[in-house]
Amino acid sequence: MAAAAAEDSAGAKRAMAYALCKHLGLDPSTISSTGIEESDIATLFSHIVKSTQDEVKKWVEFSSNFVGKCGEQHVLLSNLNQDLSQKSVLLGNGFKPSVADIVVFATVHFFVGHLGENELQKYPHILRWMDYLQNIVDFGTTVQKINVNKSVFKPPAHPKKADKGDADSSSKKVVSGQKNAGKLDASVDSKKAAVENKAPESKVNPTSAKPSGDKKKTQDKSAGKPNEVVADKAPQKTSEKDSECNVSILNIQVGLIRKAWKHPSADSLLVEEIYLGDGNVRQVVSGLAKYFSPEELVNRSVVLITNVKPGKLRDVMSAGLVLCASNQDHTVVEPLIPPEGAKLGERISFEGFDGKPEDVLNPKKKQLDKITPDLHTDVNGIATFRGIPFTTSAGPCRSSVPNASIK
Repeated sequence: MAAAAAEDSAGAKRAMAYALCKHLGLDPSTISSTGIEESDIATLFSHIVKSTQDEVKKWVEFSSNFVGKCGEQHVLLSNLNQDLSQKSVLLGNGFKPSVADIVVFATVHFFVGHLGENELQKYPHILRWMDYLQNIVDFGTTVQKINVNKSVFKPPAHPKKADKGDADSSSKKVVSGQKNAGKLDASVDSKKAAVENKAPESKVNPTSAKPSGDKKKTQDKSAGKPNEVVADKAPQKTSEKDSECNVSILNIQVGLIRKAWKHPSADSLLVEEIYLGDGNVRQVVSGLAKYFSPEELVNRSVVLITNVKPGKLRDVMSAGLVLCASNQDHTVVEPLIPPEGAKLGERISFEGFDGKPEDVLNPKKKQLDKITPDLHTDVNGIATFRGIPFTTSAGPCRSSVPNASIK
């Protein structure tokens, strides 16, 4: 047991050192294996991170206690779980991991990895936090990802087909009603004409009465036709309008950021090289410089629209749009996260929307402007279009920002 604990402690320090170096843009190879094994958590942390913040020191002390005080880990985990119940990460602006998150994650990871399913359920906020960090922070090969059992999301039935049936039914009823009304009017008019034209046989001219009746019927029939044409055209206009707001016209795919760098002439922009599989690489310009450093985006899986019209943003070519979730005041902005196991290049699907995407969106039609108001994350952070999840072969895409707009 003691040997296993020592091995876990050594693994935690190696993972912590590697992740901190990657986070700070340092070379992990500069930290010797001997130095890692011989140092305690606090000493190793201070050797890599030159921080004097009290909040950071608090979490380094937490990590040291977690490793040093055997038997008290469950109490410390309960405190950590409570602290994470009101936030996504330990420090920082909303969702961006800090050095404190890295050191605590590396420390508790090996202990949590040995817990049984029943014990894990006691710490839902820790599991959510760990699942988030292990998908966006590089801890090297020392750390094995913890499998988190997530609740299965059952998307609501899409009402589009029912609405269409109701519209068709209503349209048919309108046309049928108009036809029946036309027949009734024609019948009443014919009877009225017969009464008005009734006269002694000696004064009635049979040849002149017949054309009068035919002419009346012709007028009644022709009067009904314009109404039928208008009723037939109305659903067609609605269908055309709906198609412009249909998410299926977008080609939304899973990608991986392989490189990222600052835009040469715009401080608010970053340029990313995104791999879509099968040798397909896109260069995309995004307004993420305020929220991420280029190093934080490298090796991150993202969701992007690939059939927007390519164009230059401040003289740099961009051929895609990375979809991000943002809170109401836009202080927190985060690229959507595809689920682990999603295939690079696979197209995001939406239940009930099976149309073929357009080759290239037409900017003049402002199609994106009509669709993006219906893109949101739900209370669980799942990305949706009108409540229908962004779905991949491995499950729905999500964000750590719930009830957010997506653009």
